[in-house]
Amino acid sequence: MLIINGVCGCCGALRPRYKRLVDNIFPEDPEDGLVKTNMEKLTFYALSAPEKLDRIGAYLSERLIRDVGRHRYGYVCIAMEALDQLLMACHCQSINLFVESFLKMVAKLLESEKPNLQILGTNSFVKFANIEEDTPSYHRSYDFFVSRFSEMCHSSHDDMEIKTKIRMSGIKGLQGVVRKTVNDELQANIWDPQHMDKIVPSLLFNLQHVEEAESRSPSPLQAPEKEKENPAELAERCLRELLGRAAFGNIKNAIKPVLIHLDNHSLWEPKVFAIRCFKIIMYSIQPQHSHLVIQQLLSHLDANSRSAATVRAGIVEVLSEAAVIAATGSVGPTVLEMFNTLLRQLRLSIDYALTGSYDGAISLGTKIIKEHEERMFQEAVIKTIGSFASTLPTYQRSEVILFIMSKVPLPSLHHPMETGKTGENRNRLTQIMLLKSLLQVSTGFQCNNMMSALPSNFLDRLLSTALMEDAEIRLFVLEILISFIDRHGNRHKFSTISTLSDISVLKLKVDKCSRQDTVFMKKHSQQLYRHIYLSCKEETNIQKHYEALYGLLALISIELANEEVVVDLIRLVLAVQDVAQVNEENLPVYNRCALYALGAAYLNLISQLTTVPAFCQHIHEVIETRKKEAPYMLPEDVFVERPRLSQNLDGVVIELLFRQSKISEVLGGSGYNSDRLCLPYIPQLTDEDRLSKRKSIGETISLQVEVESRNSPEKEERVPAEEITYETLKKAIVDSVAVEEQERERRRQVVEKFQKAPFEEIAAHCGARASLLQSKLNQIFEITIRPPPSPSGTITAAYGQPQNHSIPVYEMKFPDLCVY
Repeated sequence: MLIINGVCGCCGALRPRYKRLVDNIFPEDPEDGLVKTNMEKLTFYALSAPEKLDRIGAYLSERLIRDVGRHRYGYVCIAMEALDQLLMACHCQSINLFVESFLKMVAKLLESEKPNLQILGTNSFVKFANIEEDTPSYHRSYDFFVSRFSEMCHSSHDDMEIKTKIRMSGIKGLQGVVRKTVNDELQANIWDPQHMDKIVPSLLFNLQHVEEAESRSPSPLQAPEKEKENPAELAERCLRELLGRAAFGNIKNAIKPVLIHLDNHSLWEPKVFAIRCFKIIMYSIQPQHSHLVIQQLLSHLDANSRSAATVRAGIVEVLSEAAVIAATGSVGPTVLEMFNTLLRQLRLSIDYALTGSYDGAISLGTKIIKEHEERMFQEAVIKTIGSFASTLPTYQRSEVILFIMSKVPLPSLHHPMETGKTGENRNRLTQIMLLKSLLQVSTGFQCNNMMSALPSNFLDRLLSTALMEDAEIRLFVLEILISFIDRHGNRHKFSTISTLSDISVLKLKVDKCSRQDTVFMKKHSQQLYRHIYLSCKEETNIQKHYEALYGLLALISIELANEEVVVDLIRLVLAVQDVAQVNEENLPVYNRCALYALGAAYLNLISQLTTVPAFCQHIHEVIETRKKEAPYMLPEDVFVERPRLSQNLDGVVIELLFRQSKISEVLGGSGYNSDRLCLPYIPQLTDEDRLSKRKSIGETISLQVEVESRNSPEKEERVPAEEITYETLKKAIVDSVAVEEQERERRRQVVEKFQKAPFEEIAAHCGARASLLQSKLNQIFEITIRPPPSPSGTITAAYGQPQNHSIPVYEMKFPDLCVY
């Protein structure tokens, strides 16, 4: 047997046919290239006898390994070309065994230190990756290729051109691996962390060096040719293809290496590259997977909660860009989760800024926090909240608004605030940051139904912050209200307070007040008026506060006003004028002049909106008089950089004031409720006054209500025997508003009856009650002249009712007609 083998080895004719065909494709001189005619014979033989394909591959592999060892690189190239052609031509079931030999040869080339051989092996692998195999493979592994191609992506060859070629070959190889394995369930799972941790950072590494390639770009004529050789563009295409093929369960494994790479290379602080990476990610993945990326970023932000503020700010800004893109697709249940995480980070940042460290106490080895960096991070969070909320539909935006407002710490029975100096600072900063966030969310908010835009639980909490002493917080509240009420973009037209002679130049967009808006104002108008009134009386107000108050009054008049609202707003502004005139609050001169100017500007606006000539004339006359005699009572002299004020505001003549009687007269003649206009505005007492720190406001209002209740004809008789308990006081507080409303309604009905009823009906009504009046007077006289009751018994009064004692005249309740 040994003799026969020896003879076969020496005699070429006795060698197997497939070996002879393989040997014939190699020329004597490797520079002549592949012998094409003999290659065609080999291909025909492989197609005719597919069972020989694995032997052909093994023999070619043997020759290639031998030629590589002998540095016969010309024959190496010919062998690889032959392998490529056989691979493209054969798709039989035996292709798997041939592929094993092919991959073995490719691996041998990639292991070489010669760049040309590495590139040659990569090109062959890419061709193989584009072939769709007819039969599956159960045992093929690409671990080596993933590792080797990733290593080539990080090439640091001294020659710049060779380095670029090697890196591009590595990227192409990774792209080939992805194409070959990503959709084949029988292949090794390319989405495993062990593979993703190599592929993704390699692509990002080449993306990261795009600036270098651009800085070395040659003349414009050569630019298109160079662009094709740019590893950064190739890496971007590969990354997009990879992410585009990612299924729902693979997104996490693809995103995590990106976050780790940005951490390891400190790429959050410049944030330009990080934003670019996540834009590529968000536009490459399927839209329904967007919320998974958002969740990964939120988790990463929580994991870096103790990192430097610049790092956290970079993550937040990336999150902002990603969230805006995700909102165009599907964000799903991550909406409130995102806002909850951002608000939690906002609170942590406030704590860090106050304590100066991440641990709450400064000790040796503790990293000192820079306050300005934390402030930068807080602004980034607020900007992100606003930009993301602006993309949400109305119903989700409403939920976010309620969610943010529920986080604002308020001084109430159910929301205790932290005490002490540090606690007060933390409360104040938290309130400011959350209100800033709320302002960002509310900007541009469009909702046709104000009951939905400003529900009771939200409005109560928002307006309660208007009673706080902090001027900055009060200003935020006013701006938030303006954002909600402005639905036609009129806000900027009232940014400057002035007394225009013709408001048509403002080009206001005015719509008729809807039924829903009317219902809203009936329910909440007194609450809004009260907070506007109290805000006007604040001593710490500056020009911005008065501009916001003017804008709020103007927008209510345009967006939510009917005849009743107009009347109430005029009463409110006249009450503000009285505040400046009487000056019980001891306001500074600037504040008093500002209130006069605010009243003038608003009444000038509302008079032109109502288009009642007599009303407009009265307002115009007062303004003209002020221009001549008291310009310090007009906005043109008050709300400027250097206000021109008067040193003495006492004894202002009546010609300089807007008179309630005159306005009531002229508007009453045009169908407005003149009786209501004659009533001075008095703010209602609420629970907020009892919880407010400012006692003077609560005491003033309670005194006004007490005086009014004493003069009320509906006041009940006081029973001396009644015990005053906590429940009694609680009931009186709760029912005070309802009693006032009932009293006003009763007065209105009586006045309306006597104004509109026929004379005969009024006469009949008075005649019917004449006998009742006489009987009441007889009863009064009988009681007053009757002696005191005896101790032994009781006295039976009129109508058979038992009475224990006589009632003094000064405690008696007289009939209604006696009052009128």
